[in-house]
Amino acid sequence: AMNPTTTNRLLSLDAFRGFIMLLMASSGFGIAQMAAANPGSFWEFIQPQFAHQAWQGCSLWDLIQPSFMFMVGVAVPFSYAKRREHGQSFFGMAWHALSRSILLVALGVMLATHSGDKHTVFLFTNVLAQIGLGYFILFLLSRMGWEYMVAGIILILAGYSWFFIQQPLPSAQDLAAIAGMKGTEQAILPGFSGHWNIHTNAAAAFDRVFLNKLPQAVPFQFNPGGYQTLNFVPALATMLGGALTGHFLMRSPHTDKRKCATLLIAGIVLVLVGTALDLKVLPVVGAKLDHLTVLPVVKRLWTPSWAILSGGWVLILLSTFHWLVEIAGMRRLVFPLVVVGMNSITIYLLHSLCGGWIRDNLHKHLPDAAFPAQWTPVIERCGVLFVLWLICFWLYRQKAFLKL
Repeated sequence: AMNPTTTNRLLSLDAFRGFIMLLMASSGFGIAQMAAANPGSFWEFIQPQFAHQAWQGCSLWDLIQPSFMFMVGVAVPFSYAKRREHGQSFFGMAWHALSRSILLVALGVMLATHSGDKHTVFLFTNVLAQIGLGYFILFLLSRMGWEYMVAGIILILAGYSWFFIQQPLPSAQDLAAIAGMKGTEQAILPGFSGHWNIHTNAAAAFDRVFLNKLPQAVPFQFNPGGYQTLNFVPALATMLGGALTGHFLMRSPHTDKRKCATLLIAGIVLVLVGTALDLKVLPVVGAKLDHLTVLPVVKRLWTPSWAILSGGWVLILLSTFHWLVEIAGMRRLVFPLVVVGMNSITIYLLHSLCGGWIRDNLHKHLPDAAFPAQWTPVIERCGVLFVLWLICFWLYRQKAFLKL
C-alpha cells in the first residue's frame, strides 16, 4: 500500500481539484447577471474575476483550465507509482495512457457537438480534447525523469514562441477581413505583439488548413473565441509543470512546511516572470520599440507567457491547499471539496450535459417563492451546483469514481 504521507498529499490535491471543479460548475454564480442588473454595485466590482478576459490579461476565471490541466500532470507520477506497485509493465501503462488520450479527445469532440448539429463537429479546443492531445507525450516524458520534463517545458515554450514569430505580421487586408467581428476590438495588438492577434496568428492559420481536412458542415474559418487546436502544445508545458510538481511532492525528503514554502516561492517567481514578459517595453530613443510586448499573456492562445504566469498562480493556490491540509490539518473543512475532486470528470460531464436540465427541473419542482426576482441568477446557479455536489457525494459514499 502507499504510505500515509502519499495518501495525505493526494487529499490536498483532491481538495484543490475539487475547488477548481466547483468553481467551473458554478457558471460564475450568476455574478455577471447581478452586475448587469446592478450597475455600480459590489457585483460589478467583482464581476471581472468571474469572466474570461477579452484577450490579453488574467482573471480568476481564466485560471480554471490551467489549474485542471496542471492537476492532471500532478496526478501522473502518483498514478504510475501505484501501477508499478501493482506490477503493471511499461507497455501496460503506455497502452492505458494512449487509450486515455483517445477517449479524452473523443469526449471533447462529443461535447463540441451540440443537439442542433446534424453531424459530428470536429473541434479540439475543449479542455478534455486538449488534455487528450498531449497526454501520451506527458506520460512518456514524465517516465523519463525530471530533467526530461524541464527540457520538454523549455523546448515547447521556446519552439511555440518561434512558431508564432515566424508567421508574418497581419497585413492591412488581413485586419480589414476581421474588422467588426465580435470580440476582435481588444484582440488586435500593436506592433510586434500583432503576432498574437486573434484570427491572424500562426495557430489560426494551421486550423484553417487542418480542420478543413476533416468533415465539416461548413468550411472552418474562425473560432469565435479565438481558441486554437494547437493550444495543446503549450498546454502540454502546463501539464509537464504539474508532473514535475507531483514528482517533487512524491519524492522530496523535505518536511511538508518546506515543500509548501518551495511551491509558494516557485509560484511567486513564475508570476513575476510571466508578468515581466507581458509588460510594455518603454520606447527607446532611435529604436522602434514603442508598444513592444515581449510575449503577451493571452489565455485563448495559451501563449508561453500565459503558461508561465498561470502556472505560477496555480502553484500559489496549490501551496495554500497543501498548507490547509498537510500543515494546518483542516481535513473536515476541505471534505466537501475532496468529494468533488475525486470525481472531477464526472462533475465536468454532468455540468456540460445536464446543467440546463437540472436548472429547468428546479423551477418545475420548487415554488416560485424560492426564486425571488432580484436573486434568481444566483439561486439558479447555486441550486444546480448543490445538486451536482449531492451526486458527487452519493458517488463518494458508494466508492464509485469515474476514471479514464
